[in-house]
Amino acid sequence: MSVVGIDFGALHSKIGVARHRGIDIIINEVSNRQTPSLVSFGPRQRSIGESAKTLEISNFKNTVGSLKRLIGRTASDPEITDVETKYTHVKLVDANGTVGAKVNYLGEQKVFSATQITGMYLGKLRDIAANELKNGVSDVVITVPGWYTDIQRRALLDAAAIAGLNPLRLINDTTAVALGYGITKSDLPEPENPRHVVFVDVGHSSSSVSVVAFSKGQLAVKSTAYERHVGGRDIDYTLLQHFATEFKTKYKIDVMSNPKAIFRLSAGCDKVKKVLSANAEAPLNVESIMNDIDASSRLTREEYEELIAPVLDRLEAPLKQALADSGLTLDQIDAVELVGGCTRIPAVRRKIEAVFEGKALSTTLNQDEAAARGATFACAMLSPVFRVRDFAIHDIAPYPVKVTWERQPEDEDTELVVFPRGNGIPSTKVLTFYRKDAFDIEAVYAEPEGLPGGINPWIAKFTAKAVEPQPNGDYSVVKVKTRLNLHGLLSFEGAYTEEIEEREEVAMQVDGAESAEPPKKKKVVKKKDVPFVWSGTSLDPTIVEQYKEAEAQMYAADKLVMDTEERKNALEEFVYDTRSRLDERYAPYVQAAEKEKIKAALADAEEWLYSEEGEDATKSVYVERIERLHALADPVINRFKEAESRTRVVSELRATLNNYLAQATGNEERFSHIEEKDKQAIVERVATIQKWLDDQVARQSERPKNVDPAFTAADVIKKKDDIVYFATPILTKPKPKPKVESTGTPGTETPKTGQETPKPEGAKADNGPTEMDVD
Repeated sequence: MSVVGIDFGALHSKIGVARHRGIDIIINEVSNRQTPSLVSFGPRQRSIGESAKTLEISNFKNTVGSLKRLIGRTASDPEITDVETKYTHVKLVDANGTVGAKVNYLGEQKVFSATQITGMYLGKLRDIAANELKNGVSDVVITVPGWYTDIQRRALLDAAAIAGLNPLRLINDTTAVALGYGITKSDLPEPENPRHVVFVDVGHSSSSVSVVAFSKGQLAVKSTAYERHVGGRDIDYTLLQHFATEFKTKYKIDVMSNPKAIFRLSAGCDKVKKVLSANAEAPLNVESIMNDIDASSRLTREEYEELIAPVLDRLEAPLKQALADSGLTLDQIDAVELVGGCTRIPAVRRKIEAVFEGKALSTTLNQDEAAARGATFACAMLSPVFRVRDFAIHDIAPYPVKVTWERQPEDEDTELVVFPRGNGIPSTKVLTFYRKDAFDIEAVYAEPEGLPGGINPWIAKFTAKAVEPQPNGDYSVVKVKTRLNLHGLLSFEGAYTEEIEEREEVAMQVDGAESAEPPKKKKVVKKKDVPFVWSGTSLDPTIVEQYKEAEAQMYAADKLVMDTEERKNALEEFVYDTRSRLDERYAPYVQAAEKEKIKAALADAEEWLYSEEGEDATKSVYVERIERLHALADPVINRFKEAESRTRVVSELRATLNNYLAQATGNEERFSHIEEKDKQAIVERVATIQKWLDDQVARQSERPKNVDPAFTAADVIKKKDDIVYFATPILTKPKPKPKVESTGTPGTETPKTGQETPKPEGAKADNGPTEMDVD
């Protein structure tokens, strides 16, 4: 069973795996430790991750990114229509009530929901991990932004199900970072005096802040705060607009009207941002940005920081809010840990230092991989495969949740905040209702204004069925159990009624007579389950199954396309390699007629490859073509290979024969116990094989190189095995044990093996070593 943690990112994702020696962040198929969060749809197949990155510019209309920002949203969400459209060039449309992408796939216009596309991407991460572990991957822990709502978390779980994954936990990213920080610390204080650490994560698309209290064996999140629009892409976009405005005047081009020019300039802006993190000035050079124009410019750090100041100003609010909500003073903060790529920017660091009034900023964690490591630790803690140090995680809910109901005559209120902001996760609460018939309740977020813009505050609906009044006509007491689970999701776990009965205790008897005391009455609470149904925002299981089937079909089609392309490339490579080698290394081993026939077949294959038929043939056709060529060329290739290996294996066989002959005819003490007839048998077997070898070598020397060999390397290896298996058991036969003979002294007996030798009378018993004086 595997233990895998996934840091699901807006720009790229990292995968951690647990091994017995620790946590490793694994590499993908091109040896990168992070995989682009992109899915590209093409006329023949999908490209995901690294392969999608290579198509991001050429196939921008069909390449979907920012999956982390799209999942769980609707097409009319302001954050989709006003924000995400700036960062993507694919057409975003409605897909059964959620946002989706309209793309050209297999030559047809198709719409895939963000949940489906995320499932495709998670499937790619699954394959990367499975390839590294040489084992199937199922159980995972996935990081999510702490500001994700119930609908976004459920959408990610649905995406994981489409990919065939079983998330043991959706863990908030800053909580994962805190876990990776704390679980390895051996000097944490007692719970009475915890260590308080602030984690600031400024990533690609958003920023998160959390205040965490650490003590022996546990961490407790005290507060969290977020800014969803401060990240690397916001800084890049600010630079993009600046240079686009400059180039409009300087080169008379409108970069913002050309998607490919935007991609090229965005890449240049990202480089400028990184250079200015360590230098006072940075050049910008974009070759052929548009209209065959090579654009260039320069930017100083002072100008850069002035440009991005409005973006960074938004970072103060979550920093101050997290500190205020924690109830701590600055003096009580022991450390401020930075993670996320943008915390390398000096201006970002100064902004954080200003809020924490000069407190030293720490970067003891890997700023890019800390969340992935923490998620992997969390998976190891939940997996039965690994034994991990006991370490408790006390996380909190970012948004308050309330339940509402229609007013009843007996009700004073119609709503109740069940899980306030900062409520612990996981958490279970029991709600009490007084009812005489079936009723509904709904769970919603209590403060919709605090949710990500455009997110529906509705969470779930619960319906209690078959509720009846008590026999005396009173209201039934219905208790509903609701829970915030490890994923941060609200669910309804059960419902039951309670009836209190008074029962008389059996009277005690004393010496056969009943007690004079009156029997006591005991109250007994009887529970009766109430049938109920509830629904949330998760996809219907039948729809998930449909998506899984569709994903399986697309996955198989992608694999077939890749296998076909591999066979096509193999055919092309064989044609070119064989043609060049016929005139070089294969030249002594091919006959003139053979050469002409092979070259004609190679030319025919090449012509076919670049014809319309050869460009788009099936896998079986490519396999058949290459097998035909092999049938013609393999005899020549085998002659070459045989000549290459024949000298080596012959030398090895001669050395082996000489070695056994020397051992059988020599006078070495270690072989003195071997009988002469057995040694002679080895000598005879060596002589037989030696004669065979000499005969074959003589025959081969008379043959030209361009005909099949008189004997093969396999024949030689077989003879070598023959002598080894014959001679080794003889020469490794153990020596017989020496015989112990009697001395013949009267009155004594020869001791048997394992018995103590008798001592003469009066001899002192040997009780082991005695002390000695040493000068």
